[in-house]
Amino acid sequence: MKFAKSNLRRAFTLVEIMVAMILFSLVIAAIYSTWMLVMKATKVGQAAASQAQRQRIALHTIEDALMCVQSFQASQKYYWFGVENGSSAMLSIAARVPEVFPRNGKFGDFNLRRLTFTLEAATEGGNNLVLRQNPILMDQDEDEKKYPLILAHNVKTFLIECWDKDRRVWTEKWETTNSIPAMVRVGLVLGANLAGGVAAPDFAVSQAYSIPSVMMPTEVQGAGAGGTKPGGGGINLTMPGSPPGQSKAP
Repeated sequence: MKFAKSNLRRAFTLVEIMVAMILFSLVIAAIYSTWMLVMKATKVGQAAASQAQRQRIALHTIEDALMCVQSFQASQKYYWFGVENGSSAMLSIAARVPEVFPRNGKFGDFNLRRLTFTLEAATEGGNNLVLRQNPILMDQDEDEKKYPLILAHNVKTFLIECWDKDRRVWTEKWETTNSIPAMVRVGLVLGANLAGGVAAPDFAVSQAYSIPSVMMPTEVQGAGAGGTKPGGGGINLTMPGSPPGQSKAP
């Protein structure tokens, strides 16, 4: 007599199911942790790149301003060179800005402007490096006072040093506002970018600039082309670094 083959199959035990679930959870946790680390590293890298870009733009704007600085001895009311350091650091100069300078569209043909870089408290915390502008013979309008151009956020340090050629040292104070220093050194430290809860490391740089301009003396300010006074009596104005016998107006 033959018996029918049993259709019963051996099932997983409760312990085996629990072990499988634990192993599966560990694998999922490992994958999730790796993914989170990759995402965090990507965000930190993007924040660091953003800091570097903002710093580059800020320094490039300051460089464009310093390379085009102008000063006239007989018009110091409009052409003074101002430097302050500390919690309310400030750099204020008169310059004939290039065509690619920020907000040129707002000021039209008024390329000769007073540029004021200041370190100011931000509403979201920290300090911002801002730029305000006004044509040299005009006051700042209300829009420029309230809504300056923000060059960098969360700035920890904005330091301006001028080269004292008499003492041959860098100084944080420039008391002779009626003259242009031979060199200016700018230090900038951007703090962590906290956008999205991600913090990148502080970013610091120091850049020195050799100023190509010199003050126009009173006796030649009203001179005609080539530095010649009306009525004759030419004045030879030689720029520092010019070859002997070669002169040019600043």
